Amino acid sequence: MMDLNMILSAPVTHSDWMWNHRQRIGHGKRSVKYILDRCKAVGWRRIYWRCLDGGQACYASELVDSTATGFDADNYHAWASPGVALPDIFKGYRNFDSLKEAVEYGHKIGLEIHAWLSINEDDHAWGLISRFCRAHPECRWVKRSGAPYNSQLSFAFDAVQTYKLGIVKEILRYDVDGIFFDWMRTGDVRNGPQATSDGTANFGYERPLVEGFKAKYKTDPFTIPNDDEQWVQFRCEPQTQFMQAAHQLIKRKDAALPIAMMGHHPWSHRGDGTARINGNRHGLLLDVARWAKDGLIDEIVAAGYFTKGGTPEKAYAYLKKEVGNHCRIWHYAWVPASMQEFDASLKTAAKLGAGQILYWESDYIDSPGRAEFGKAIVKRIVRA
Repeated sequence: MMDLNMILSAPVTHSDWMWNHRQRIGHGKRSVKYILDRCKAVGWRRIYWRCLDGGQACYASELVDSTATGFDADNYHAWASPGVALPDIFKGYRNFDSLKEAVEYGHKIGLEIHAWLSINEDDHAWGLISRFCRAHPECRWVKRSGAPYNSQLSFAFDAVQTYKLGIVKEILRYDVDGIFFDWMRTGDVRNGPQATSDGTANFGYERPLVEGFKAKYKTDPFTIPNDDEQWVQFRCEPQTQFMQAAHQLIKRKDAALPIAMMGHHPWSHRGDGTARINGNRHGLLLDVARWAKDGLIDEIVAAGYFTKGGTPEKAYAYLKKEVGNHCRIWHYAWVPASMQEFDASLKTAAKLGAGQILYWESDYIDSPGRAEFGKAIVKRIVRA
């Protein structure tokens, strides 16, 4: 029997559904209806609708180019599958606001629609670089060696803060049920590894940070270790400043609007799966413990990408130690392929004390091998 108090949720990347199932779901409003009907059928009550796909927008934005712009000629898919033509699905976004349609139809059928913002990336794999990054290459992350990243934008620059907060302001024009900041997605995968061998971020050497640290501490950061605690903490500050400003904007609209985030843990990785990232503070320069204590986030989940030895249970325990009882923690699971996997996810969440499960890659419910699970879970929900 299902725990009816457990909140089941999932992220939706509309372009992924279009990519994998376009022949079945159609385009425009029809596609949104199909996706949300399928989500509701398997018991997902909260949907995190993707608003940014790399450096492009899946909503009507003035700041970010539309997904209809499509890929650059040099892109990840052309590299991974040479000679395979990309389906021409992006033109359909030119006069189509997927977030608007999701909010309207989702609310009509009783679903919560939260805005999922991959706030820390301005590309995805590569080939979806943002207009802002093209215009402001001086605002990118910089390694200790002086080498810049291809697309990663640094919150140490006032212009980046303004740009990212502008995106939040645009999203707040919609009647969304919450904001989900995805910090773990970090752009162009060719820039890996993003951390040194001890898991500390290898970036954060942008001019404002270097000069600011020198002025405040009379110390050149190039003369101290990359993982020096004072230097790590200083590099965390711009991200905290953004979250403070974003929190103010969001709660000013509606004090009850929940702010969630996705972050990392000590078994996280980016890129090839072997380059370990040592949690949120050291690995991504995110002072999550402070964010939780100061009430800047209401909910948190750790991404389910693990190096050897990592498990969802360990990631949950890490977050629990980091945020304490200051915010709610979700359990992260991949969309099950069987009822046995589904039951196991419920059991794990209950054991951990999580009140919500985030099932990753929602379009998997229409993928080969998972269709029978979908039918079975619908039957169980009906019985419950």
